[in-house]
Amino acid sequence: MNPWKTLSATEKYDNRWINVTEYQVINPGGGQGIYGKIHFKNKAIGIVPLDAEGNTWLVGQWRYTLNEWSWEIPEGGGPLNEDPLEAAKRELQEETGLVATTWTMIQRTHLSNSVSDEEGFLFLAEGLTQEKNNLEETEADLKVWKLPFREAYQMVLDGKITDSLSVLGILKTFQLRKL
Repeated sequence: MNPWKTLSATEKYDNRWINVTEYQVINPGGGQGIYGKIHFKNKAIGIVPLDAEGNTWLVGQWRYTLNEWSWEIPEGGGPLNEDPLEAAKRELQEETGLVATTWTMIQRTHLSNSVSDEEGFLFLAEGLTQEKNNLEETEADLKVWKLPFREAYQMVLDGKITDSLSVLGILKTFQLRKL
């Protein structure tokens, strides 16, 4: 049973990707306060591509929110009403040009559940073939890097990969494949 009581809700911001709502609440201890929630209008989708030789692909891009360059697994958003696997197939091909014959969902996650309802899905993609990519306008500076999976794993351990979907996907793949 939910120990929180919502007294009122006021929408503070809305665009095609997120909605921000402020709630007047009574918390589990009985105190009155506010709670802000970011509602994501897409699922977060991440893909760890892995070839038979033990290589993976990272994508790098300037992240506006961080004001810095970020190396990540291929990832993107999938509409809430779309099968996460279909979104994963589209994102992998869009960003890297890779098409996979074998797909394994390796993790469902909530990325920042203290302030948002964003749900993420991570997939392992194997049986890869290279085709043409199809970048979106915001990905014009995207760099694609094929490297041994062990190097990507070490980048996580060294703190050089910080994106949460990427960290989780690489660590989970390492655990599953014993690479």
